[in-house]
Amino acid sequence: MNITANKLQSFRPYHPGELVKEELEYRGIKQKDFAQKFGLSYSALNEILNAKRPITTEFALLLEAALGINADILVRMQTDYNMQMARSNHSLLEKLNQIKKIAAIL
Repeated sequence: MNITANKLQSFRPYHPGELVKEELEYRGIKQKDFAQKFGLSYSALNEILNAKRPITTEFALLLEAALGINADILVRMQTDYNMQMARSNHSLLEKLNQIKKIAAIL
């Protein structure tokens, strides 16, 4: 059985905030201290780190400046996460299947 790398999907979508959270923990930086030092809302930062809010391009650039994590990688991770979440949304999948049926008739 041949499996090509570009067809693989992770078992669980990995939000880029999880990566940032692990990086802060590894460096021994407390979330509150990080938020305060860079003028961020602690609650907003916490929501991002716990995958409840997306990483924006602006926030990714801030993280790149503060932690040295490449902003492009974080933004791509967010896009991949969004796509995986959308592909697992059953109501959206039903709607897409209906659209495919209609498009096949055209």
